[in-house]
Amino acid sequence: MNRARLLRGVAGAAGFLALGELLVRFGPGGGDQSFPTPTTILYEAVLLPADGEFLQGALTTLTNWALGLLIAAALAVPAGILLGALTPLERTVRPLLEFLRPIPSVAIIPLAILLIPVDGLMKVSVVVYAAAWPIIINTLYGMHDVDPLAKDSLRTFGFGHLAVLRRVSLPSAAPFIATGVRIAAGIALIVAVSAELFAGGLSGLGVFVVQAGSGNRVDLVMAATLWAGGLGLIVNVGLQAAERHLFRWHREKVAS
Repeated sequence: MNRARLLRGVAGAAGFLALGELLVRFGPGGGDQSFPTPTTILYEAVLLPADGEFLQGALTTLTNWALGLLIAAALAVPAGILLGALTPLERTVRPLLEFLRPIPSVAIIPLAILLIPVDGLMKVSVVVYAAAWPIIINTLYGMHDVDPLAKDSLRTFGFGHLAVLRRVSLPSAAPFIATGVRIAAGIALIVAVSAELFAGGLSGLGVFVVQAGSGNRVDLVMAATLWAGGLGLIVNVGLQAAERHLFRWHREKVAS
């Protein structure tokens, strides 16, 4: 099943690239080749790992991304658990969450540039803000999905609130938390690159794209963009595999 899905995905991507190649070469205005063909972009993408400047930029972006995601998880998971465990507190804070959550994370980048003068700290802070929301919301959903009968059963046997939280609530909410982290990882990478596009800096994937665009190297811009998308895909696939391995019992429960 997974192999068939993979083959269909590869076939779809190959068909899309072939169509793009034909449109650029033979479509309206295709003769001037002002926009690089997919084969040219792929060729440059293959060469980019040999470019030290690109590698340094990718490492900077991934460092900001990983640090921001870790901080967001360290803050958002306990916050979501606390709100999920204390219903009066959640009712008090929920309107503020619902007000702030829809604000696009990219929209706060200009404000962050003004408020946080340190370049690296600013970029990590924006990633933390963007990644925190999916984790908090999914953690809340996970806490709400806990079987009340299981909690009542433990209380009947004399277990306190912390024991019920540790033995029932956290294991039950763990798959939701993992899904929130996976969603947040993709958002965090987008925001990390966007912050570099807005704020510039000495290094980063976004900085590399800006510099390539300034030199009118559209092929390098598209190749670096392709790598950014590829990194996001790798992260998502890896986290999905980890979820399937760690929470196989949850998938079987949902399927039944």
